[in-house]
Amino acid sequence: MHLTGDPDAVGVDGDHRVCAAVEALPDAATMHGWVSRFALLADPTRLTLLLCIHEVGEICVSDLALAAGLKDSTTSQALRLLRAQNLVSAHRDGRVVRYRLADAVVKDLLDRIHDGGSLEPFASLTPTGSTGSPRGAASR
Repeated sequence: MHLTGDPDAVGVDGDHRVCAAVEALPDAATMHGWVSRFALLADPTRLTLLLCIHEVGEICVSDLALAAGLKDSTTSQALRLLRAQNLVSAHRDGRVVRYRLADAVVKDLLDRIHDGGSLEPFASLTPTGSTGSPRGAASR
């Protein structure tokens, strides 16, 4: 059990499993990056915005707010946070600012969600009485 730091520790399934599990853990900086990404994705508003951006590739704030069923101010606030964490990037096209995904890991996660074709396995996680649609938006 040389990797646990506890010379007296005894693994139930054997030392090799414990050591393999310890070796699979990332360094602290990588773990922090994963935790930060998942924390951002755990918010329904931010996840909704990211899913909308993922679907269309690039979109302005007003159109994104309309698609997500949110106020422009709520959308802008969430986008500021996502941009500060480098999950999205923005570029100006005249007077319009358009947003796109900037984080390859998040893009891959969203691709995997869409590749599944359905979120049915997660239906039981939807709060009772909720339609699963953001803020009353129609199902797509």
